[in-house]
Amino acid sequence: MTILYKNMRLLTSLFLMLTMCVFTSCDSEEVLLGNWTRQSDFAGTARTGAVAFTIDGRAYVGTGSDGTNRLNDFWQYNPESNEWTRMADFPGVARSGAVGFAANGKGYIGTGYDGTNNLNDFWEFDPAGQGTWTQIADFPGTARFGAVAMTLENKGYVAAGYDGSYRKDFWQFDPATGTWTERTELSGARRVNGFAFTVNDKGYIGGGLNNGILETDLIEYTPATDTWRNMRSLNSAERPGTEYPTPRTNATAFAINNRAYLLGGTRVSRADTQTGEPYSSNPTNAAAQSDAWEYNPATDTWRTLSGATRAASRESAIGFAIGDYGYIGLGRNGTTRSSEIWQYDVTRGGD
Repeated sequence: MTILYKNMRLLTSLFLMLTMCVFTSCDSEEVLLGNWTRQSDFAGTARTGAVAFTIDGRAYVGTGSDGTNRLNDFWQYNPESNEWTRMADFPGVARSGAVGFAANGKGYIGTGYDGTNNLNDFWEFDPAGQGTWTQIADFPGTARFGAVAMTLENKGYVAAGYDGSYRKDFWQFDPATGTWTERTELSGARRVNGFAFTVNDKGYIGGGLNNGILETDLIEYTPATDTWRNMRSLNSAERPGTEYPTPRTNATAFAINNRAYLLGGTRVSRADTQTGEPYSSNPTNAAAQSDAWEYNPATDTWRTLSGATRAASRESAIGFAIGDYGYIGLGRNGTTRSSEIWQYDVTRGGD
């Protein structure tokens, strides 16, 4: 009986330790919440307004703001080893609120805000070795921050943002020729800090802020015809009796296996357009949304995902997808910036 009692006490202690590790920050242990698993923390400084893109099964993350300084360090994430490696620093002026995309085996970063000026320079990243950077033709639209970017058919696209006014222009970059071409402007609203994703060779843009208004529209772009189509907006009038995410700005999106995922962001409808750091004039009111959603473009429907509270509770974060896994990380909730990285596994089931 004494041995049994001691064994029961030991098992109880182990259970309590494991439970505490799930609900607290046990950096040395795997934290598993449903389909969400915490990965190795970002090796650089915690930040908001960074950019991320993927090339050949690796993610690349850089720039952003730590709340005091803009940053230009640049990192590679290897999901197989769950490790971060510092690459050659981004050579342009340090910035936040930039855009990044990958096309034709190279990465691209441009636009943003350096603390004084809006920017329109653009840079190409070659991932070979520690990586090399080459400045390319400037973005031909106005200098801006808070734009959105996406990749379709080995071409990059940049849209919207804030240049002193809210924008809705739309530009294509062709890596094969190194040239920019203006395409049909967004059919929806002007916006800053919206979200964008691509599914089945079509691009989608939504969310963001326009003159103090949180935008509810969601629009679809077909590159073959250079046309936009309005999907149902995120409101009860167009989605009666169904679930859908509330309108938001600074949300994070990625796409896996013909589905898109939208996480976090904030519903505070006031941005500090003088700094490029939304809500910095009153950050205590900028609590992030903590929900996560899956979108099916084929049916234009949304469903909420469970177990995502800790992973999704952030705004101005990064998001990317590699294989069957999506990732969200960095960003902030209120005044607290994060270096956490979370992985979503679509193969695990349950959501």
